[in-house]
Amino acid sequence: MTYHQIIDRRRALRIGNYATLADVNFNGPWVTPYQISSRSLTDPVLIAYNWFDVPSVNANREILKRFGYMPDILFNKVIDGALQIASMNRSDIYVTQAFHLLPTKRSGKISASDVDISFDAVTRHELADRRVISLGGDAYRACCRHGIKHIAVAHPSARGRTIRAKAECLAQAIVNATR
Repeated sequence: MTYHQIIDRRRALRIGNYATLADVNFNGPWVTPYQISSRSLTDPVLIAYNWFDVPSVNANREILKRFGYMPDILFNKVIDGALQIASMNRSDIYVTQAFHLLPTKRSGKISASDVDISFDAVTRHELADRRVISLGGDAYRACCRHGIKHIAVAHPSARGRTIRAKAECLAQAIVNATR
């Protein structure tokens, strides 16, 4: 399946009351806005749980238009630290998520069955024959449920370790996925 066909699948995806990127006027030539900065055609693929929610998109629209992500949040500080350790850039990785729609409220709950619908419709096509790193428990469980071979690492925002320690762990996974 081509990248543009996968974009079309994401654009066609509708589940319950979740918003689409088009609903928040953020549709673009990507499967996920992460790919404004991180759409490498080679390995590795980092898979997160979901991108954002409607209020966060609306509050951070200009930064998200520029990067596709929020550089100053912990999640991205860890990824950027890992890339620095691995002597790589955002453009050297492909980032996506398990769930390709937006909860309508901040930290809105996404059921595993809804994640599975999105994963089956979109994500599994992005991951075909690529080396995958799952970021956190939700992405790990989605990969397991769909039989995707992956390297599991803790969620970059998880508590209990320093940014440096989390970045080193992720950097090692990235290096292992590029071998």
